[in-house]
This record gives sequence, structure tokens and C-alpha cells, in this order.
Amino acid sequence: MPVVVKLKEILAQRNMSQRELARLTGLRPNTISHLCSNEVDRVHLSTFDIICKTLNISLHELLVLEDD
Repeated sequence: MPVVVKLKEILAQRNMSQRELARLTGLRPNTISHLCSNEVDRVHLSTFDIICKTLNISLHELLVLEDD
């Protein structure tokens, strides 16, 4: 089962840009962009922790297991 990062959808619901999230989290804009487009193979757990705390969401809201 692939893991899908729902960051793009969450940002759209909040009318927040990727650049704004990068500014708030201190993460690189490229990191946010890659997460939004699901173009990542490995991500540090601390990255997810920062995003979840900044957006006040849980990890299971950010990551979803999808059927093949």
C-alpha cells in the first residue's frame, strides 16, 4: 500500500500557500513542494512533526494509506 501525503489538499482547504507553510515551519520551499506533489521516497519524521504542529493536525490526517 502506498503512503500518500495529503499536504496539498490540506493547504488548499486552509487557503495557505506552500511558500507560507515554508516560512512558518522553517522548511525549504522545495521540501514543501516535493511533499505536495508526493515526489518523495524518504522524509525525516521531524519534518512531519514540524508540519503537523504548525498546521495543528495529526500525522494520520497528513498521511494516508491507499490501496494499490
